[in-house]
Amino acid sequence: MWEADNDIVRYLRGHAAIIFACLLLLAVTGIGLTGCGSDDDDDDSEVCTIDPTYNPSIDPANFVAVINNPRLPLVPGTQYVYKGGDETIEVTVTSDTKKILGVTATVVRDVASEDGEVVEDTFDWFAQDTSGNVWYLGEDTREFENGKVVSRAGSWEAGVDGAKPGIVMHGSQPPAGTPYRQEYAPCEAEDMAEVVDLSVSVTVPYGSFDNCLQTREFTPLEPDANEYKFYCPGIGLVLEIDINTGKRVELVEINTL
Repeated sequence: MWEADNDIVRYLRGHAAIIFACLLLLAVTGIGLTGCGSDDDDDDSEVCTIDPTYNPSIDPANFVAVINNPRLPLVPGTQYVYKGGDETIEVTVTSDTKKILGVTATVVRDVASEDGEVVEDTFDWFAQDTSGNVWYLGEDTREFENGKVVSRAGSWEAGVDGAKPGIVMHGSQPPAGTPYRQEYAPCEAEDMAEVVDLSVSVTVPYGSFDNCLQTREFTPLEPDANEYKFYCPGIGLVLEIDINTGKRVELVEINTL
């Protein structure tokens, strides 16, 4: 608040150029005044770019009841345990299902812990079509700090708010270097992948495997997020490697519950 008219006059004189430019922009283009102001004003707004060309067709009649793709079998009652540094991840294929876009999806629970404390708890939804493609239909995720939920960012469901499903594992692999969407909720969840190699050998604490698929997974939402993943026949995901840091998250055990 100003205490004298002189203060107002000085302010208007000092900002006359800015005010005039903003009014001229509004008159000529009809654009609002967002961003007009003093040089120290910050505009942290983000623009969400939607891909109008991505529109996968989902027909419930083309889906099957089981997920038995050799490189990503998801059998209810199976638990995969991964470790990387201080982090432990337990991925449990449940017997629960969820109907999404008319498709009956298998519910997979993914719990990440650090030093014994849960930091993320996610329910993922997968389904397989008659061609052997494993589709990702969404996730309900929660991040924790000191036992309390602090974020649900990244949660999405196909068919809700423009979100669309993607393929996490193909029945027949696309050519190496061809990017494909694993999920698509604009500006919320946009993971993508590409095939790197169709037949590599991998050794992790759980064992050694041949003829494994290597992919590179990334997202335009986080340019620094870039990792290799290795999927082996009859097992599924056995190894993740952060391309930037070299950190490994390895399969250490598989349990039948």
